[in-house]
Amino acid sequence: MQFKAMVLSNVELSPGYFRMRMTAPQELASSAPGQFLMLKVNDAIDPLLRRPFGLFDVGSFLPEYSGCGAQVYCEILYKVVGKGTKLLSALHHGDLVDLLAPLGKGFDLGPAGEEKVLVGGGVGLAPLYYLAKELKNRGEKVRLFAGGRNRDDILCITEFERLGVETYVATDDGTLGERGFVTQVLEPHLAPGTRIFACGPTPMLNAVAKMAQKSGVPCQVSMEAYMACGVGACLGCVMKGANHTEETPDYRCVCKDGPVFDSFELQWS
Repeated sequence: MQFKAMVLSNVELSPGYFRMRMTAPQELASSAPGQFLMLKVNDAIDPLLRRPFGLFDVGSFLPEYSGCGAQVYCEILYKVVGKGTKLLSALHHGDLVDLLAPLGKGFDLGPAGEEKVLVGGGVGLAPLYYLAKELKNRGEKVRLFAGGRNRDDILCITEFERLGVETYVATDDGTLGERGFVTQVLEPHLAPGTRIFACGPTPMLNAVAKMAQKSGVPCQVSMEAYMACGVGACLGCVMKGANHTEETPDYRCVCKDGPVFDSFELQWS
């Protein structure tokens, strides 16, 4: 679904990291955690391509926005890394953007009664917040393991805690939480009856997937990839499936077949 959205807020949470709230049509309320949107920041030729962003949150409007002409809002987290996101960071209340949403396959929440473990860092926390909100609405026990290079990469921990999520933090330099990789903090907490949901850099997802396999627990990963179309037409975001060989290729489109995959579906280096 393509639609115009009005920017309601665009706040810098940490150096280079922003949280944006936009209006959305009622149909977006049926989106699933883990799905994403493709955003065109303006009508100019440059930047030409839309940018993909995971849905951080989708919900009904608070009373203070009752006059904005829409019933639903959506939010994204993003990091300024290039021209497109730099232009995005300069938008203000009332500016319009063009969106395609919701796209892709979201998380399977799994059966009730399991302990749900979320693993992410930086903008990889975006789909995990939406997921945590849905899991807590079901009365699930949820733990979050957030990692980053330093304290600036750890976003929205307070929001997770307000949901009742038990949080653990690790940073490479020790400026927040434990010193080291988030996978080191995660490993002692894996046990039968646990289900993992992870989003973040591929090396982290690789490590989490191997830990899940070793521990015998199910694991879903939300993959990050460069995308041009978001609907599987350009084949620019393909990755190798678990059964891929030169004789029998097995490719998966992150935008169409994912971005969420069972970790056992993919071929890890």
